[in-house]
Amino acid sequence: MIDRGTDSGIVRTALRRSRVVAILGARQCGKTTLARQLVPADSLSYFDLEDPASLARLAEPDTALRPLAGLVVIDEVQRRPDLFPLFRVLADRRPLPARFLILGSASPELLRQSSETLAGRLETVLLEGFRLADLGAPAQGRHWLRGGFPRAYTARSEGDSLSWRRQFIQTFLERDVPQLGSSVPAAALRRFWTMIAHYHGQTWNGAELARALAVSEATVRRYLDLLTGVFMVRQLAPWHENLGKRQVRAPKVYVRDSGLLHALLGIGSRRELELHPKVGASWEGYAVEEVLKALRPDEAYFWATHQGAELDLLLFQRGRRIGVECKRMDAPKLTPSMRVAMSDLKLDRLVVVYPGATHYNLAANVEVVPLAELVGGGKGRGKGGGRGRGGG
Repeated sequence: MIDRGTDSGIVRTALRRSRVVAILGARQCGKTTLARQLVPADSLSYFDLEDPASLARLAEPDTALRPLAGLVVIDEVQRRPDLFPLFRVLADRRPLPARFLILGSASPELLRQSSETLAGRLETVLLEGFRLADLGAPAQGRHWLRGGFPRAYTARSEGDSLSWRRQFIQTFLERDVPQLGSSVPAAALRRFWTMIAHYHGQTWNGAELARALAVSEATVRRYLDLLTGVFMVRQLAPWHENLGKRQVRAPKVYVRDSGLLHALLGIGSRRELELHPKVGASWEGYAVEEVLKALRPDEAYFWATHQGAELDLLLFQRGRRIGVECKRMDAPKLTPSMRVAMSDLKLDRLVVVYPGATHYNLAANVEVVPLAELVGGGKGRGKGGGRGRGGG
């Protein structure tokens, strides 16, 4: 089993300070596996709401949950939103006999109406599949191609991995999305998702997508927000200040998991990826996701001007401004755009991440750093080609 020490540590820290912790993420990203490392599946304190036996035990939820002590796990909590008021009552007991770890496949926005009852009691942890930091630098190529979903990453072959990802997309659209209350037809949402894959790494242009799909701009915006809410798409907001330059104000859109991006684009092998016209955009999105997962900034934006200056990531972290450029090249160099970003945005540090292995400086406070080193996976933990188990 691949050790997910980073995510496990984040969850354990959250449980020490909060009465209720929610692990949210896409189906099959590993939530269940992580929770079962804390509470065994056969424990009376573990409830899987897709298991009829667990549902039967929760027929009288107060009777079932009130006597329990220690850590109590509720998996697929979005299936029983009526439990949230009870969590509030049980979490307010003094002394506190039990804490609750709840797992959900819906987003914080989709769970908002239910979780409002837990204001001040609930801490949310987002889980996004395997991190490069836990896999190690040798795994980078495989991780980029296959993505972070455990079963996609650990498949026996590239063909098996691609087959799993295609099946995941189909099942997600036909089963999971309707269960979240969406009435969008699966075929329409699949066409839109595929279009987003072709626009991966570009600024949002709702009018263009609406024309291509023969629907209204309001409809494509609703599709975008739906896929964002279920962790399949990232909308990276633009940063704009009162500067003399005209700045881009539309968000950038990315398919969050590189493996799903490649499945939507029909890319099944490393050779096909290297020859594909979206290879640069794919690397950018992959690096953006890994940097955000590793650094966990207070705020994250991209920046671009109509004069051509741009920055892939503008991070605000503990009062500092950090710029990140993602370059898929052997030896990145200092560019005019980087100089403009340093000056206009008053960056404390600019980091250029790339797939290579050498760390070097370009100028004062500007450095080139291997992606695996920046995210903490540069020590080669784990074997990139090895198979592990993990699911959710």
